[in-house]
Amino acid sequence: MPEKRLAVDVGGTFIDFVLLDEDTGKVTLDKQPSLKDQLTECMIEGIDSLDVDIGDLAMIMHGSTVVINTILQEVGSNIGLITTQGFRDVLQLGRGNRPEVYNLLYKPPQSIIPRYLRFEVPERLDYKGEVLTPLDESATREVIEQLKARGVEGIGVCFLHAYANADHEQMVRKIAEEIYPEAYVSISSDITGEFREFERTSTVALNTYVMPQVAEYLSDLENRLTALGFKGALNIIQSTGGLASSEDVRKTPIRTLESGPAGGVIGAVGLGDQIGESNLIATDVGGTSFDVALIMEGRPFEKSETYVNGRPVLQATIDITSVGAGGGSIAWIDDSGAFRVGPLSAEADPGPVCFGKGGTEPTVTDAHLVLGRINPENFLGNRIDMDVAGAKKAIQDKIAGPLGLSLEDAAYGITHLADINMIHAIRRVTIERGHDPRDFTLLGYGGGGGLFASSLAKELEIGKAIVPPNPAVFSAWGILSADFREDVTRTSVSAVADLSVEQIFAQFNQLAEVGLDRLAKSGLLTDQVRFIRTVDMRYDGQEHAVKVPLPSEDDFKGQDLSLLERRFDELHQKTYAYATPGHPTEIVNFRLSAIIDSKKPILPEILAGTGDGSAALQGKRSVYFKESGGEVECPIYKREALGAGDEFSGPAIIEEWNTTTVVYPGQNVAVDTYGNLIITQEGAS
Repeated sequence: MPEKRLAVDVGGTFIDFVLLDEDTGKVTLDKQPSLKDQLTECMIEGIDSLDVDIGDLAMIMHGSTVVINTILQEVGSNIGLITTQGFRDVLQLGRGNRPEVYNLLYKPPQSIIPRYLRFEVPERLDYKGEVLTPLDESATREVIEQLKARGVEGIGVCFLHAYANADHEQMVRKIAEEIYPEAYVSISSDITGEFREFERTSTVALNTYVMPQVAEYLSDLENRLTALGFKGALNIIQSTGGLASSEDVRKTPIRTLESGPAGGVIGAVGLGDQIGESNLIATDVGGTSFDVALIMEGRPFEKSETYVNGRPVLQATIDITSVGAGGGSIAWIDDSGAFRVGPLSAEADPGPVCFGKGGTEPTVTDAHLVLGRINPENFLGNRIDMDVAGAKKAIQDKIAGPLGLSLEDAAYGITHLADINMIHAIRRVTIERGHDPRDFTLLGYGGGGGLFASSLAKELEIGKAIVPPNPAVFSAWGILSADFREDVTRTSVSAVADLSVEQIFAQFNQLAEVGLDRLAKSGLLTDQVRFIRTVDMRYDGQEHAVKVPLPSEDDFKGQDLSLLERRFDELHQKTYAYATPGHPTEIVNFRLSAIIDSKKPILPEILAGTGDGSAALQGKRSVYFKESGGEVECPIYKREALGAGDEFSGPAIIEEWNTTTVVYPGQNVAVDTYGNLIITQEGAS
């Protein structure tokens, strides 16, 4: 039966809405300011603006920044930790290494749980999960009583080798629910099935740290939606790009660490598949941050461990690099007189100076406005009356005057420094990992995607940049493509020589049962589940492993595990530029993703244009281009009036209600069948 699905992407500056009516194919868009203390109210206002009966919505798919913002700002709850006797200080000791070896002033992040709230209890398992010391239930009760007396809101539990046997952790949770039912309890075995004690402890601590805020936010949102007549399902996008029920997210909110940016990457994969672009640099320019991910051969890179504020999180995550560079990034001069942009942001409140809401610090958006790239009469569909004079004064007083620059050079310097910050992030996921960015196509989306796509491609010598239709809400559009997904991991270190093909698939069958059970508990039909199976492999004597896709059972017919070892050798060569075929290998982790595919939206074809874009030409205005020596009378095009096959050369400005695209001198732009802007360098092959 056709459904109405609503995707909501909560960013640091705006909340984006994309409503899909599967019956008619109609897509409705909106944006609302993202006020961090009024997120639920902002979401309700956005839904009201879509002119849809909330009772007709079958599903709301929500990308949330609650978790990452809580951790980044360190405003989580007061929590305690219960761990194995002798391991009280794991969070404080960490790995004992120096991540920034050349930074003489480096200090590791402080533990989010002070030592007086970290407790030990007698218990011990070995690496196989066999009990060496039974859990001391009396000591456990005493510890929980102490945590209750000290007023913690949450209790994290992480025992040694609990990934192999969860019994002791589950016993502690049961006791905690009996003694202190008001507390939020998080156990490591619910979150990760991997070894590495520091990383596991950090992950459960962070999960507990954000549980009260996430639970409060989701409860408030669900209550408001229900009161308005919503009867559908509220699902949250995870860091993997898959969906999880709001009930599951309450228990393991850390799964949504990269919730918002993941939607854009999933959308990029879908768009790339539709237009035949399998190798993409997906760049999301928001109001607060710049997020970049690499898509190769139609799949985004994933990682099993990520860091936030220097603290490790052990879970599957799309490999996204984020920096504080966006439309709201503040330009400033530091104590040494250096010109800086970001990472601080004006956010939605007060926002850039030009928004007229009380902002006083010049931002990237103010600079683009001063340079003539943004139309002050049509920003966000003319919902905001832009204060051009205020933007000019802020840049003049705070940047141009102190540095002895002209107003235009100061504004250009702000946008160029933002470019440089973004380029460094792109280099981290390409050049620093052995990939040439010139072998990829750059996809620019987000509210500022069109303002930066052309300049980033030019600076990095990337031959082609794409700006999709409605780029400012592209991440929300991508959320509509998200599948339901459960990831299950188990550490089981074994020499490949001691295993058989049958034993490996038997292990994965056990993981599949766990994944299917989780999906079923979310109310999903599991008859159409597909599985992705991978193993982490390493050479005997190595510490870290390479993730290797498992060949299918059909591929293994007539072959032994040497097929898997050959694939590992190939990936090791590709990753580290060397391999040692014939050297003994080990499997460290078994990883399985259980996925239920959703119905994917696609971009509709648009009508043919005039060929030169003349029907969309709105006039001209002065726009500053340093490449041309200053201000240029630049043609302005209305994007909605462009048709398939239209082509023209830069300089040009292409405006739509939610963003602006800049085409630089020496660049060409063409409109494809689906309305994507294809920007190329003149003379590029």
